[in-house]
Amino acid sequence: MERRKTAITHLINLLQSCIDKKAHVAGKLLHAHILRNGLFDDTFLCNRLIELYSKCNNTHSAQHLFDKMPHKDIYSWNAILSAQCKSDDLEFAYKLFDEMPERNVVSWNNLISALVRNGLEEKALSVYNKMSNEGFVPTHITLASVFKASTALLDVEQGRRCHGLVIKIGLDKNIYVANALLSLYAKCGWTKHAVRVFEEMSEPNEVTFTAMMSGLAKTDRVVEALEMFRLMIRKAVSIDSVSLSSVLGVCAREGCGVESDVFAQSDNKFSRNVHGQQVHCLTIKLGFEADLHLSNSLLDMYAKNGDMDSAEVIFSNLPERSVVSWNVMIAGYGQKYQSTKAIELLQRMKSCGFEPDEVTSINMLVACVRSGDIKTGREMFDSMPSPSVSSWNAMLSSYSQSENHKEAIKLFREMQFRGVKPDRTTLAIILSSCAAMGILESGKQVHAASLKTASHIDNYVASGLIGIYSKCQRNELAERVFHRIPELDIVCWNSMIAGLSLNSLDIEAFMFFKQMRQNEMYPTQFSFATVLSSCAKLSSSFQGRQVHAQIEKDGYVNDIFVGSALIEMYCKCGDIYGARQFFDMMHGKNTVTWNEMIHGYAQNGYGDEAVRLYKDMIASGVKPDDITFVAILTACSHSGLVGVGVEIFNSMQLDHGVEPILDHYTCMIDCLGRAGHFHEAEMLIDEMPCKDDPVIWEVLLSSCRLHANVRLAKRAAEELFRLDPKNSAPYSLLANIYSSLGRWDDLSAVRELMSENCIVKDPAYSLG
Repeated sequence: MERRKTAITHLINLLQSCIDKKAHVAGKLLHAHILRNGLFDDTFLCNRLIELYSKCNNTHSAQHLFDKMPHKDIYSWNAILSAQCKSDDLEFAYKLFDEMPERNVVSWNNLISALVRNGLEEKALSVYNKMSNEGFVPTHITLASVFKASTALLDVEQGRRCHGLVIKIGLDKNIYVANALLSLYAKCGWTKHAVRVFEEMSEPNEVTFTAMMSGLAKTDRVVEALEMFRLMIRKAVSIDSVSLSSVLGVCAREGCGVESDVFAQSDNKFSRNVHGQQVHCLTIKLGFEADLHLSNSLLDMYAKNGDMDSAEVIFSNLPERSVVSWNVMIAGYGQKYQSTKAIELLQRMKSCGFEPDEVTSINMLVACVRSGDIKTGREMFDSMPSPSVSSWNAMLSSYSQSENHKEAIKLFREMQFRGVKPDRTTLAIILSSCAAMGILESGKQVHAASLKTASHIDNYVASGLIGIYSKCQRNELAERVFHRIPELDIVCWNSMIAGLSLNSLDIEAFMFFKQMRQNEMYPTQFSFATVLSSCAKLSSSFQGRQVHAQIEKDGYVNDIFVGSALIEMYCKCGDIYGARQFFDMMHGKNTVTWNEMIHGYAQNGYGDEAVRLYKDMIASGVKPDDITFVAILTACSHSGLVGVGVEIFNSMQLDHGVEPILDHYTCMIDCLGRAGHFHEAEMLIDEMPCKDDPVIWEVLLSSCRLHANVRLAKRAAEELFRLDPKNSAPYSLLANIYSSLGRWDDLSAVRELMSENCIVKDPAYSLG
C-alpha cells in the first residue's frame, strides 16, 4: 500500500512537469504506464491526465479518458468541462454542464468565461444571473468575466449592479476586478466613474493605465490621457507594447497639440506629432521595433497626423506587413485627399499577395469621397455584395460632409429597408443631416430607431437629437433628451448651449454654461465661443467679462478660435477699447482675428481706425480674404470714406488675388450711394457680373431715397419689379420718394401699379 502511494506521488510530480512543459508525448507514455500498473482507478491521477491533454489541446483524448474513468468527482467534471470550453465546443460544454451531478463556482466560471471568450456575452450574463439565483457567491474570475461581457454590450447598468456586489463581498481591491470594472466605465464613456475607480486603486498596473488612457481619449480628454501616460512613467509602471499602442492612439486623435510635455515638467507647446515622435523613440529604446501591432499603431499615428513621409519610412522598413498595415497607409492618403496614391497602394497590396478586406474597401471609399469623387465612392459601395454597418456609415458620412443631406437621408432609408441595424455612428450622422435640412419628422423617426436599440442614451446620438430638435425650434424636446442622458459629457452640454443660442434663448444659454461649470465639466473652445456669442447678442459685457475671466483661468486665452469670439463679444457690446486691448495682447493672430477687429470698428462707426488696422494687417504679412474686404468696405461705407473704399476695392484682385463677389459689390454700391456718387455707382453696376441680384438694387434704391435721386430710383425700382415682382418694399420706397418731393401723380401711378399686381404693403411692427 505504501509502495502504491509512493508510485502515485511520483507519477503526479511527473505529470505536473509534463503539464508545465506541455509535453504531450511524455504524458501519453505516463498514461500507458498508469494503465499497465493498474493505477487507472486513482481519480486524482486521471484528473491530472485530463488537465494534461487539455493543456496540449488534445480534447478528444481528454474526453475519452473521462468517459472511461471508473470514479469521477467534481474535479473530474470541472477538468473535462474546462477542456471542452477551451476547445470552444460550447454545445458539448453546455451538455456537460447540465449533466454535472454537482457544481461549484469553478464550474460556473468555466462556462461564463468560455461564453465571453466566444463573443456570446448575452448568454454569459444569463448564466451569471442563474448562478446568482442558485446562491453561488462569485469570485474575482466570475466578476472579471461579467464586466468584460458588460463592456462588450456597453451594458453599464449591469456593470453598476455588479460594482455594488464587488464592494459588498470585498473584491474592490482585487486588481483583476478593478481593471475590468474601470475598463467597463471607460469604454462606455462613464469617465468620471472610471477615474474614481482608478483613484481608489492602491497599485494600478499597466492594464489599469492603458484602460484609463483609452477611456480619456474616447471622451476627447486628450490632455488628461497624455498626463496619465506621464504618471505611468513617473510611477515606474512596466510599459509594454499594448500601453505604447494605446498612447499612440491618443497621439493620433485630432487636437492632440497641447501645452504639456508628456515626459518633462516644462510647459512648452508641442505639436501633435511631437508627442507621437517621443513615443516612437521610447518604442525603439524599449526594443519593440519588431512588434507588428505596435508598428501599425505608429503608422496610424503618423498617418492621422498627416505626416505621410514618416509613415512611408516606417512602412518601407517593416520586417513584415499585414493587411492592417496596408489599410492604415491607404486611409492616410485618403485623409490627405490623395485618392490616386491610395489606388496605387491598393494595386501594390494586391501584387504583394494581400487580399483586401472590408476595411480596405471602406478606406478606398473614404479616399474617393475626400478627394471629391463621391460618384466613384458610391460605385464602390454599390459593388459590395453585403456592406457592413461601417461601410454604410462611410457612405452616409460622405454625403453628410459634402452637404448632400437629401441623399444621406435617402441612403439611410435604404439601409433600413435592407434590414441593416444602425449603430451609434449611423444615428449621429443621419441626425446631423436631418438637423441641417430642418426635417423634424425624419429626426423623430431616427429618435424612435434609437429607442429600439437603446442608443438614445449614447452621448453622441443624444447630442444629435438635441441638435435636430434645437434646429426645428423644439427646445422642450431637446431639454427632455438632455435630462435623460445618464452620464453627461462636454459634447452634450455644448449641443444644448448651442441649441439655446441658435433659438435666441441667450440668457438660458448663459445659465446652462454656468450650470455646466458647477457640474465640474471643463468647457472647450466651442463652449466658450458659443456662450460668448450669446453674451454678444445680449449686449452684456458684464457676463462677457465673467466668461473672459474663466477663459483666462482655464488657459484658453491664446486660442485663436476663443480669442476671435472674445473680440466679437466686446465689439458687439460697444466696448471697442476692450476689444482692441485684448486684440493687442494676443500672441498669435490669424485672418479671422484681424477680420473680427476690423468688423468691430466698422460696426461701431470707427472707419479711420478700421482702415489703419487693415493697413497694419497687410504690413504684418497676414493675407486678407473675402471677409476682410467685406469688413473694411463696410467700414468705409458707414464712415463716408469713399476714396479709400474705391482704392481698397480696386486693389482686391490686383494686389491680393481676391475675386470680388456680390457682398463686395454691395458694399461698394452702398459706399458710393451714401456719398451721392450715383454716376460711379451706376457705372459699377453696369460692369459687375451679378447685376441681377435684388440686394444690389435695394441698396441703391435706399441711397436714392436719401438723396432724392428720382431718375436712378425709378430704374432701381423697375429692376426690382422685374426680379421680385411680389416684394412690396421697392413700391413703398419709390412711393415715399415721390411723396417727399410732392410728386403726387407719380405716387398715384405707383399705387395703381401695386393694385394691378395685387401687392399688399407689409404691415409695420414695433419691437417695443
